[in-house]
Amino acid sequence: MRQPLRKRVVAEGLGTFFLLAAVVGSGIMAERLANGNIGLALLANTAATGAALIALIISFAPVSGAHFNPVVTLSFALRRDLLWTEVPFYLLGQLMGGIGGVIAANLMFGLPPVFLSNHQRTGMSQLFSEFIATLGLLTVILAASRSTIAVVAITVGAYITAAYWFTASTSFANPAVTIARCLSDTFTGIRPTDVLGFVLAQLAGGIAATVLWRWLMPAEYERQK
Repeated sequence: MRQPLRKRVVAEGLGTFFLLAAVVGSGIMAERLANGNIGLALLANTAATGAALIALIISFAPVSGAHFNPVVTLSFALRRDLLWTEVPFYLLGQLMGGIGGVIAANLMFGLPPVFLSNHQRTGMSQLFSEFIATLGLLTVILAASRSTIAVVAITVGAYITAAYWFTASTSFANPAVTIARCLSDTFTGIRPTDVLGFVLAQLAGGIAATVLWRWLMPAEYERQK
């Protein structure tokens, strides 16, 4: 049974809140405990993020679909799995939830609630990484969506865990995550001036994946009409 829009938006906000709290909080903890070992810090951050994604998708998918990502929401709207009139509410819930999650993570570790990041993430290699990361994420989501919620959750968690390591950008692959992470000058942060490039690359990757999947599985798309 499809839940009322207000419940779905709250679920998207809560899920994105806990996702960002996990990403940023684990990054802060990892940086403090790794004694300068960046590889170890990234490994800990990766494990926490992947585990959180699996738990959150399984928990919230029955309510809202567990997008937690504007690119996923836009892709589902393009595929007619979500009404375009509902898209702005999903995006608002994700963005507000993500910002709230970062603020919560900062406060949990005794930091200012908001302090802009100075972590530079710029250059064509970073932008191309975000395009590839988002292209892959949307591809596995669209492919796995034919299966159970548990399979989708494990697939997404596993992909993001891997993409942290095979992309130069550590795979943000999510505009809401990208915007929110500029509010924490910690291990997982991104400079505000670098946010727009990341978001544009992510949108391009999401559109490419949606178009590619429509070509790969035209019969599935036709059934959605």
